[in-house]
Amino acid sequence: MKIKSILVSQPQPADLEKSPYGELARKYNLTIDFEKFIKIEGVPAREFRQDRVSLADHTAIILTSRNSVDHFFRIAKEMRYEVPETLKYFCISESTAFYLQKYVQYRKRKIFHGKQSFGDLMEIIKKHKDEKFLLPCSDIHKESMIEMLDESKVTYHKAVLYRTVAANLSKIKVDDYDMLVFFSPAGIRSLTKNFPKFKQGVKVFGAFGPSTAQAVEEAGFKLQINAPTKSAPSMTMAIEEYIDDQIKRARKK
Repeated sequence: MKIKSILVSQPQPADLEKSPYGELARKYNLTIDFEKFIKIEGVPAREFRQDRVSLADHTAIILTSRNSVDHFFRIAKEMRYEVPETLKYFCISESTAFYLQKYVQYRKRKIFHGKQSFGDLMEIIKKHKDEKFLLPCSDIHKESMIEMLDESKVTYHKAVLYRTVAANLSKIKVDDYDMLVFFSPAGIRSLTKNFPKFKQGVKVFGAFGPSTAQAVEEAGFKLQINAPTKSAPSMTMAIEEYIDDQIKRARKK
């Protein structure tokens, strides 16, 4: 099957022409469309209160994304909690740490950050074991984070402040595409929720990350493109490998 059109379940890059997807489209004469399959919804304060987690009981906060930053300060505002200047911030990356400037005076706060992975951040957290940590997160989060925190024996509470839910995809015609590309298990759930009668047929599925790949197969679909790999650390590189392989196969026939 010759690939002519691809639907990527993510927002379109800011500069599509200069992005790897733009290069991919030009090289193989592809139509590549982008659509968010999921959206983020905040957990309201009245629901958060039912978890009996007190923001005031914590001396430090672990922030793994911009969403966690936004929804921590949102819930604090809804609950009329004034975030103290003494609160320590442990951010997964430098970019997440800088994002805090939207809410606090950066230079006047104690802010720590890892390089990019939660494992990196854990090395910093372990040096502050006397703190009482709050972990704002989504209802869908990496269990590996919880395992690392438990193993380190730090004092923490998990606070589900936002949810990952299916976006409305009624305007999308999935049958018009030769390939669908997914980046999270939630994206797969969104597909099956929006299109309960969907049949994969000869359509090619690509998945980034082991949990996404597992979700594809558990939903009863066939996975043809799996990333990252040693030869294809990015999704676009994995797609390119697949298309090149299909071209080679076609030439041999």
